[in-house]
Amino acid sequence: MSIEDILKKIASLQTGGESHFPPGLFPSYRSNKLIGYRRPDTNLFFSAISAFTLQNLKPFIKEADQLAQIETIKEKILQNYPAFQNKDGLKTYNFWRTKPTDHFSNGYIFKYFDHFRIPDDVDDTAMVYLTTNPTREDLHWLKEKLTLHANGTRKWAKNTYSEYRELRAYSTWFGKNMYIELDACVLSNLLYCIYYYRLPFNQHDSDSLLYIRSIIESGRYKTEPFRCAHQYPRTALIIYHVARLIAAFDPLMLRRIKPELIETTQHLLEQNLHPMDRVLLSTSLLRLGVKTKPIEVEHYTAQTFDNFWFFIAGLLTAYESKWLYKLARSPIFHMHWECEAHCWVLLAEYMALRDQ
Repeated sequence: MSIEDILKKIASLQTGGESHFPPGLFPSYRSNKLIGYRRPDTNLFFSAISAFTLQNLKPFIKEADQLAQIETIKEKILQNYPAFQNKDGLKTYNFWRTKPTDHFSNGYIFKYFDHFRIPDDVDDTAMVYLTTNPTREDLHWLKEKLTLHANGTRKWAKNTYSEYRELRAYSTWFGKNMYIELDACVLSNLLYCIYYYRLPFNQHDSDSLLYIRSIIESGRYKTEPFRCAHQYPRTALIIYHVARLIAAFDPLMLRRIKPELIETTQHLLEQNLHPMDRVLLSTSLLRLGVKTKPIEVEHYTAQTFDNFWFFIAGLLTAYESKWLYKLARSPIFHMHWECEAHCWVLLAEYMALRDQ
């Protein structure tokens, strides 16, 4: 398949308003195969990150019809953003629809428990801002909003390594009563947004970079990825997000970890990996200026994506007791999210970088 074929495939997966999925969203599913659980999930996340990734491919694409295809896909996604905006009209965004609340959408049990209702989050909010045209007023409001929920403003992080508990890094969540969570991939996405819009830098930004640098230098992103990134607990996913930030903006505080990322990625590519993890790692090396052995992704099919997940929710990560946090690492307490359209987006991204 060519990039043109893949873009057509992505467009064909964009819903027209079928059951569970409003027009313009990409279908995704949450599952836990250990307990035989699978549900359609009406979320903003996969559509927003797909819009962001496709948007970033435009400099590599010359054909007018392909550029138009990307814009059409993106515009259909953007029409859904208001349904996920903060329930009180603030300019932050939620993983699930907010008016009315639709947490654990299309489920039978979790949707009835307020414990599983999540506040707006930094990840989705960053992607919305990156794929729209926020005003400077909105951007400065967001920067102030972020500081109100950063580590140490109201609460301190507990579910992290002791040396990170006093870092004034940003938390994943905006909720006033939500626990503080430090996630290297979420922070990479947020910092991408902050750099992209050239927002004023402060201690929260530098401490967020320090957290990312430390989990790489310490090797914890390899030995304990769950503790480094609760939502993206695989080494390949951490590398993908951090490499994207470094390639785009070359933050001074992250320059010294670039050789480590390259060496680890090359080593991982020598191992037996899921085909999509191989794509993520190869994309990361290309971003970091290192050529890789080409992957013939033109022959990938939807079946190639089986058992690949890009994002999870840990059902026990909110608990701050030590014994519950130990249980939180077990896969039986993880919901995995899968999205075919986003997998095709990742293939298009790899092909565009490989062939430039």
